[in-house]
Amino acid sequence: MTERAYMDVGVRQCREFAQQYPAKGNSILFTGGTGVGKTFLTNCIAKELIDRCISVIYLSSNELFEIFSKNKFGRESEEDAEESYRYILECDMLIIDDLELNNSFVSSQLFYCINERIGRKKGTIISTNLSMSMLKDTYSDRVTSRIMSNYRVIPLYGADIRMKKRVFA
Repeated sequence: MTERAYMDVGVRQCREFAQQYPAKGNSILFTGGTGVGKTFLTNCIAKELIDRCISVIYLSSNELFEIFSKNKFGRESEEDAEESYRYILECDMLIIDDLELNNSFVSSQLFYCINERIGRKKGTIISTNLSMSMLKDTYSDRVTSRIMSNYRVIPLYGADIRMKKRVFA
């Protein structure tokens, strides 16, 4: 299958997901190298959901864990930190872009967030440059087990689209 044909399949899956949300599955994991369209597709899904008045919070993983850190360690007014944390757990769709870094705090907070959102039947979309095997090696078994059993995994393949555009510009 060509890169283009494979991307067409991925785009079709994303359209169906956005149109049928939340009736047919709540969560997606996008994996793939840099520049293959993960962030673009998450933005497209976010727009479709927002157009349907579905609440969406879109954060980079760094922003997400900064909020978690402020909530946990009190580096923000207690009320603001709790409110942000509550919004993250309760919004209809949480999008976590560019999940990469890991340490014990990140892993425990990611597990809590994923587990809480699954329990509340709330959707989550995660994009990462990590392959499934790298994700297993980077995060705890608890995190990867929740993702693999509750998320639709959409791997994206191909060369960096931004680099291709630059060559042809």
